[in-house]
Amino acid sequence: MTILIIYILIFIAAFYLVKIVSSMRAVKDDFTSLKTVTFGDESAVSPNRAASIISVIAIFAIWAAFTGSKYIPVHVPGPFIGELSFEYTAINALGQTDDAEVTVTVYDVQSGDIPDKLEVDPGSGFALNDTAQIITYRSGLVKVQKNDVGGKEKGYKVIAINGQEISPSTELFIDNARIYMTAKGTLSVKPEQGWQMQPVWLPAPEAVGSRLLKVYNEGFKNFTLFEHLGWSLLRVVVGFVAGAIVGIPLGYAMGLSGWFRGWFDPIVEFMRPVPPLALIPLVIIWFGIGEQGKIILLFLASLWIMTISARAGVSGVKISKIHAAYSLGASKWQIMRLVIVPNSLPEIFTGARVSMGVCWGTVVAAELVAAQKGAGMMIINASKFQMTDLVIMGIVLIGVIGYAIDILMRISENYLVPWKGK
Repeated sequence: MTILIIYILIFIAAFYLVKIVSSMRAVKDDFTSLKTVTFGDESAVSPNRAASIISVIAIFAIWAAFTGSKYIPVHVPGPFIGELSFEYTAINALGQTDDAEVTVTVYDVQSGDIPDKLEVDPGSGFALNDTAQIITYRSGLVKVQKNDVGGKEKGYKVIAINGQEISPSTELFIDNARIYMTAKGTLSVKPEQGWQMQPVWLPAPEAVGSRLLKVYNEGFKNFTLFEHLGWSLLRVVVGFVAGAIVGIPLGYAMGLSGWFRGWFDPIVEFMRPVPPLALIPLVIIWFGIGEQGKIILLFLASLWIMTISARAGVSGVKISKIHAAYSLGASKWQIMRLVIVPNSLPEIFTGARVSMGVCWGTVVAAELVAAQKGAGMMIINASKFQMTDLVIMGIVLIGVIGYAIDILMRISENYLVPWKGK
């Protein structure tokens, strides 16, 4: 929730800052600036490059700040590291009370610097001074009764921490730690964790970068990084192309023929909401665990999207254009080639971009099934051993490649369908 609030505040501040700076600059004399109405006009909306740059920087800065990255100087409060102490009061079987002090060393095991156990003067009395060691982000049991004289006898118990009464199932807060007493009377000490994320949950950017360099130089599971990414890309492209080859003609047929629409509409509308992940068991049973099953799964992920986009493209053609073509003596083939196809291409390209994104999201699940190589295989294998840096590396690479493919498809759309939105 804290991260979300910070991100929203950065968004609002950046929006008004860019707006103020833009208003101070001279208005460009381009096509959009000459329009009298721009709100609601999709052709007048283009990505704000400043917003894109600030967005990426903001995400990176928040990630670095909440993981203690060395790339930025400002971080949110991290976990307590160092020594803390507290005094406890114990009562023995004879009803006598005594005080002793516990010194706790909190250290970061990720640094590799494990401190030696402290040696303290035990003091006098039946309650003896004690020490303990706790790793950051974790809690530890401090069994003072094992150290105290008569601590194992019936009637012994700890009754206060730093002068505050404590009993089983209650907790107290001291400087830099929380102390909880279990039902058996044992003290559980949990040092402050701060706001930074544990590396096992979210590693710092430099940890992900180091993992990327290591996999790039050494490979992973007997294959290079480019081989893993290449196989994932090949599977996605083959599955997407197969889905487009079947789905686009089927969508055209459903958009032009009542018989085809009536025949295939129940099938398409039934399969469209079924997630590709739900089909994995059936694909394994029918096509096995080899490459064929993975391609079929990606094909099904693409097929229904391309079918619906082609059908929507045909349905979106203005009837006035059809009538105009007929009035000029055009044949059905000419109407199909010169009117329907050009006017439906924008919808098909939009569907293709969505389909490619779904295929990239499905490739991880497709490579879950006995894959020896692929980006999804790296992610699944790393998750089993809590290698979060490798998991995030794989996710980032999939996202970057998917974004690059989407940009290429946008460029292709602008080149092949220049009339879109005009």
